[in-house]
Amino acid sequence: MGKIDKASKVRLVQAAAGARNRAVAPYSKFKVGAAWLTRNGEIISGANVESASYGLTCCAERVALFSALTGGKRQLIALAVVARTPRGPMPCGACRQLLAEYAPAARIWVADSRRPGKIREFTVQELLPAAFVLP
Repeated sequence: MGKIDKASKVRLVQAAAGARNRAVAPYSKFKVGAAWLTRNGEIISGANVESASYGLTCCAERVALFSALTGGKRQLIALAVVARTPRGPMPCGACRQLLAEYAPAARIWVADSRRPGKIREFTVQELLPAAFVLP
C-alpha cells in the first residue's frame, strides 16, 4: 500500500475525534470514535455504543467497519481511533480479528483526544500476528 499523505491522516483523526462526540457510553463514560479512510478518500465513522448487558456493547472500530462494509466499501486503507486515554486507545481482540479479515493491509492510527496531533501508527499484522483467517 502506498504512502498516505499527512493531510489525510490529520483529516481522518479529526473525523474519529468528531465521531467520539456521538458515542453512547452511559455506563463507562469512556467515549471512543473511529473513522475509516477508503482508497478513494471517503471517510466512514462510528462511535462506541454501550448496553447494560455489557456483552452487547459494540466498539467504535466495529461500528465504523460495519457501516463501511454494509455501505459497499471494501477498499479500506486506514483506521483512526480516538479516545481520552494516554497514548490513544488500542483496538480490542474482537476488533483486531475483524481488521485482519476485512482490512489486513490497513494502517491503524490511535490518538488521545487531548493530544490528537500525537498519533501512533500500527499495521494490522503488528496488532494481531498470525491472525485466524480462512483462505
